[in-house]
Amino acid sequence: MTFTVAGTRILITGAAMGMGRLYAERAVAEGAETIILWDINKEALSDTTKALRVHADNTQEIVPMLVDIGQRTAIEKAAANVMENHGGVDIIINNAGVVRGTYFWEHENERDTEFIMKINALAPMFITHEFLNGMISGKRPSRIVNIASAAGTLSNPKMSVYASSKWALIGWSDSVRLELKQQGHDNVKVTTVCPSYIATGMFEGVKGPLMTPIMQPEYVVNRVWHAMTAGKPMLMLPWTVHLSKVLKGILPQSWFDAIAGNIFGVYNTMDKFTGRK
Repeated sequence: MTFTVAGTRILITGAAMGMGRLYAERAVAEGAETIILWDINKEALSDTTKALRVHADNTQEIVPMLVDIGQRTAIEKAAANVMENHGGVDIIINNAGVVRGTYFWEHENERDTEFIMKINALAPMFITHEFLNGMISGKRPSRIVNIASAAGTLSNPKMSVYASSKWALIGWSDSVRLELKQQGHDNVKVTTVCPSYIATGMFEGVKGPLMTPIMQPEYVVNRVWHAMTAGKPMLMLPWTVHLSKVLKGILPQSWFDAIAGNIFGVYNTMDKFTGRK
């Protein structure tokens, strides 16, 4: 059965700007009934909500919610609100993410390491856990999209904690997919997305590896959307992410390091990272 976004209830994290806003715009354009926006940036959330309401019709509801997904209790409270007022969700896009582009010994435990792991790895788990039983029991066609990263498929200097968070996200996300399949909950499909660098500002200053251009957000959103509706288990972008994974699996580590570092330039992509200002 073909999955359609029209008439669904969709929750997007990190929805106030960048990729999150683009996912929300796509949801409005495709006729989602309820578009729930979670973000911690009050001003950006307000701006995005106003813009979306201009394009939404009178059957669509835009629901902005100021939520700190780094706090489990905040997630639980916000999820309870969604359940009470909207009866649950049919689509979750775990999009929110943070990065620190520095060496591990320059990270601070609470401000950097703990924060990154909470936002990138734990929050998607907590959020999904709040809604998954309802998705299963409701029997409606449902989708969970977890935005991981190509960094979760390899190792990279100045990304140690970020890469760790995405490794964790990938392992959890694809395991949940298998659990659902094993138990016959075929109405819920999980898609794990592993993109390389995207031109959103989050990775400002980075240099794409050889044959791996920095991708435009609109292109990535389109690919993610098609993967989600098709129920595709894994989406890696661009093709060099697949190549990297294959090479890492078959080559000795020293060979892979030489190719990734010296030929493709992967290990120097973060040298001039500045991030979003």
